[in-house]
Amino acid sequence: MKLAGFNFTKYNIEKKSNDYKDLKVSSGINIESIEEAKSNFLKTKEILLAVNWKFNVNYEPKIASIELGGNLVIGLDSKKAKEILKKWSKKEIDEEFNVKVLNVILKKCNIKALQFEDDFSLPIHFKLPSLKAKQ
Repeated sequence: MKLAGFNFTKYNIEKKSNDYKDLKVSSGINIESIEEAKSNFLKTKEILLAVNWKFNVNYEPKIASIELGGNLVIGLDSKKAKEILKKWSKKEIDEEFNVKVLNVILKKCNIKALQFEDDFSLPIHFKLPSLKAKQ
């Protein structure tokens, strides 16, 4: 599997409150579609698949939300690509493919979300590593 491209197509950030009492933060990824991608400039024996996705971080109760959308293009050998497209036609995703795709999305989106959280003075949506002094 080769990553041929990654694009953001949507940013939607809204902060409604500075009251972080009872704050609950959740995040998620949704694969919207998987389809064969046509390329006029890439000459490859691999089949290119375009994966459209959405990523969100919600700060509850009604504090803020971050919504990101985009797509990524992946090159796969013909057999594997056809297998993935066949499963997707039943709204199923090959587990190995799913893990690799979600890890790419998480890496890119977590970095972008951190930037927006800094810009909007929002708490970070996941626990960062930290050091502790020796006792």
